[in-house]
Amino acid sequence: MKRWGITLSAVALCGALLYVLLQGFGRNPHEVPFMLSGKPAPSFTLRALDSGKAVSLEQFRGRPVVINFWASWCGPCRMEHPVLEWGAREFGGQAQFLGIVFEDTEDNARQFLQQLGASFPQLIDPRSRVSVDYGVAGVPETYFVDANGVILGKHVGPIDPQSLANRIRELSASGTAATTARP
Repeated sequence: MKRWGITLSAVALCGALLYVLLQGFGRNPHEVPFMLSGKPAPSFTLRALDSGKAVSLEQFRGRPVVINFWASWCGPCRMEHPVLEWGAREFGGQAQFLGIVFEDTEDNARQFLQQLGASFPQLIDPRSRVSVDYGVAGVPETYFVDANGVILGKHVGPIDPQSLANRIRELSASGTAATTARP
C-alpha cells in the first residue's frame, strides 16, 4: 500500500510539473506585463538635447508617436539605434519618433548621437520622472502611442526592422479606425 502512495505522489508531482510547463508554452518569455496598454500616455514636456527647446507629447496630438528610451552606456541601444534611424526616415510621415535619454549625461548622449545619427528629436529626462511615469524597467524600451494619445503597446529590448514596421502599421490602422469612427 505504501508503494502505491509513493507512486501516486510521483505521478501527481509529474502531472503538476507538466501542467506548469505547458502553461508557459506559446508565451513570449521576453514579454513583460504592461499595465499602461490601452491607457492615455503620460503627458510630458522635456528639453531637446540639441536645441534646448521644450518639446511636449501634447504637441503631437493627432499623430502617432514612437517613444524610445535609451542610453549611451547601453550596448543593445547601440545595436538598436540604426533601426530607429531607418524607421524615422522610412515612417516619419506616418509617426513622430522621439528619443528620451535615460539615466545618462548630456555629453555622453551627444557623443552617441554624433556617432550614430540623430534624425529625430532626442529629449533629456533629468530626474527620470517620465521614465518612471511610463514604467521603464530598463533600456531600450519603445512605446507606441496612437493619434489619440493612447498607448497601444511597447517593445522591450532592441527592436528589429520587421517588428518596428509591424508596430507602425498597427498605429496607422488605429488612426484610420479612429478617423472612420467619427461622424
